[in-house]
Amino acid sequence: MKTIVNTFSKVWIAVILVSGFALACATKSESQPPSKTVSEQAAPQGESQPTASKESDTYKVNLTPPAGKAIAAFAEGCFWCSEHIFEAVAGVDSAVSGYAGGTTANPTYKLVNTETTGHAEAVLVYYDPKVISYKELLNVFFASHDPTTPDQQGPDRGSSYRSIAFYQTDAEKKLADDAKAAAAKSGLFTNPIISEIKKLDAFYRAEGYHQDYIEHNPNSGYVRGVSIPRYDLFRKTYQEKYKGKLK
Repeated sequence: MKTIVNTFSKVWIAVILVSGFALACATKSESQPPSKTVSEQAAPQGESQPTASKESDTYKVNLTPPAGKAIAAFAEGCFWCSEHIFEAVAGVDSAVSGYAGGTTANPTYKLVNTETTGHAEAVLVYYDPKVISYKELLNVFFASHDPTTPDQQGPDRGSSYRSIAFYQTDAEKKLADDAKAAAAKSGLFTNPIISEIKKLDAFYRAEGYHQDYIEHNPNSGYVRGVSIPRYDLFRKTYQEKYKGKLK
């Protein structure tokens, strides 16, 4: 088995060169489909029911998980990519794209893109703790992005694309700190890991058109040039380095 070293920074360069910079770096806002109304988006089990807004169908999520389930949140760049990655992991029921880590209440995609809200694009992961643990989800987190690039992930730049592992309890904070230290010693990364370890105070579900974006837009230039190569790299890293289980 070949040792995986400095994988993410090298692959992002390869993506840009091979796929074509214009295709891979096409901004996500260029071809957004119309946002669905609240009534068209069923809230995943465990979430609070939304209140319709004239401007957006975003809403604050109830952080109490369904009985027998658990939740965790991570920010690691584009949430389209993250959602697709986490939903491929055994034990994960679903991942919801949204915003977390900031101070602005009721953020929208347009507002978050101004880089003034403090929020990052993030995913809220619903999982079965009998099948997978928060500790293992931290392995998924570090295997699926480059945690050494401040305010950037691949072609996406800005504080809304920064790396954050969220925790809810002191025990989870220790696990996140330990996982960060382990990743730093793993040989995967040359540069220092700059991921934040931050308490999850609130999570806002993103607009309907962001949910399951890759599934609904497989031919998008961004999906083909960035999301899918990133997912393929994750599969290789997670299975070879962490011996992780995928669906």
